[in-house]
Amino acid sequence: MTAVTIRKAVILVLGVLYLPACSMVEPWVKPYEREYLADEIMRFERNPVSSSYMIHVYQAREAARGAEGGNGGGCGCN
Repeated sequence: MTAVTIRKAVILVLGVLYLPACSMVEPWVKPYEREYLADEIMRFERNPVSSSYMIHVYQAREAARGAEGGNGGGCGCN
């Protein structure tokens, strides 16, 4: 056996050994821990009403609707 063949065999064996590490046996977030992820402090925006309005204005101005999840219609001047 040549050195290249041995190296390929070692890489194959290591790949097979590390493959189970990629599988997820149990969920990272348990069902009883999900309430902490839904907390107000975990939100991206500081003021959700203001950011909702700004998204609505942006969608009306750019004629891009639906990507950010804004609602409503019209010219955006409300």
